[in-house]
Amino acid sequence: MVIGINAVIFDCDGTLVDSEVPGLDVLHELTCSHGLRLSREQAHERFRGLRMANCISWIGSQLDNKPPGFEIDFMNEVRIATDARFRQGLRALPGAHELLQRIQMPFCVATNGPRNKVELTLGMTGLLPFFGERIFCAYEIGSFKPDPGLFLHAAGALGVAPSLCAVVEDSLPGVQAGLEAGMQVFTLHPRIGVPSEIADQITFIENLAVFDQHIHRNLQK
Repeated sequence: MVIGINAVIFDCDGTLVDSEVPGLDVLHELTCSHGLRLSREQAHERFRGLRMANCISWIGSQLDNKPPGFEIDFMNEVRIATDARFRQGLRALPGAHELLQRIQMPFCVATNGPRNKVELTLGMTGLLPFFGERIFCAYEIGSFKPDPGLFLHAAGALGVAPSLCAVVEDSLPGVQAGLEAGMQVFTLHPRIGVPSEIADQITFIENLAVFDQHIHRNLQK
């Protein structure tokens, strides 16, 4: 139940920018190139929203003949290929520009991705100027979703109590982090795949325009 919202914390990939799918596709393609049999659907389900190091650690654990230094080399391979894929073209999620133009309260981005990635994706889609210095990256904070530390840091930086912050997410780790932080969680993630024990604690939204309506009603209270 929405009890009042004084600030908004956005995820980036898959929430504001249509980068989650192409990024996961790159990871899937490179994983398969190393001989691991994994379907596209399995890769997206397993890796969505997770820290890249954790994804690569799991991939390495599944390989029978992992070469020395695999994790470091594969990380670099993924970063380079993902950057190249993004530069082929990215779009903001529908309603993102309109929402950020209308919002009348403090807001920020809090992402598991590194700063160079989030600045690239936000920059390519024209969203970067909306955020200025209000971009918080797990690599810099030292806390990765589903741990709540990144969101709690963002709330502190915005000067708003966690219970009065709305989190907008598309991944299960992000949803879990928001709940653990004691925040109001809105998600683009379909209800299917969300554990039943937390499904009733979050608000499912079809798109960002629906969240915009929630914010507008909040301001009228």
